[in-house]
Amino acid sequence: MPSHRLFQLPKPQWLNSANMRTSGVYLSGALFALGLFFFVDAAAYSHSPKNGSDVHIKFIDWIPGICSTLGMLVVNSIDKTRLTGDDGFSYSGNGVAWKAKLVLFLGFALMAGGLAGSVTVMVLKYVVPDYPFPTLYFGVANVIANGLIMLSSVVLWISQNMEDDYTYNLAL
Repeated sequence: MPSHRLFQLPKPQWLNSANMRTSGVYLSGALFALGLFFFVDAAAYSHSPKNGSDVHIKFIDWIPGICSTLGMLVVNSIDKTRLTGDDGFSYSGNGVAWKAKLVLFLGFALMAGGLAGSVTVMVLKYVVPDYPFPTLYFGVANVIANGLIMLSSVVLWISQNMEDDYTYNLAL
């Protein structure tokens, strides 16, 4: 009987422990907080008198972070068990797997759009006009923040969907 595994290497057993799950959730929160810190730091510095520049962080700089955060919420609200189990396409209530995959795709698209948007804002607003580095930091911090939010989402997705010995699936 062929195996349905993607890779031939076995998964280490320590990955399934409750401590690893908890550590992953805390690491995800730390990555999200660090990303948010970078962006808020850049936003606060852009409006301080020590900035020495006429360039400030405006709403256009916030849009990629909002997209990435919404994508993180969408991706991590989907249960991994909902992604498998359907044999056909049904547009009514029983075709859950393809709907979950569609919503998961939209969540990842929001996060990818947020990261791409932050790179676009950095290039068009800070790199093309050739601002020096204290001002260029506003765009770099935006890219770092969106990258950390995306990494946080991946870590949270993996750690929430780890199976351990203490997880029970009850169905009626």
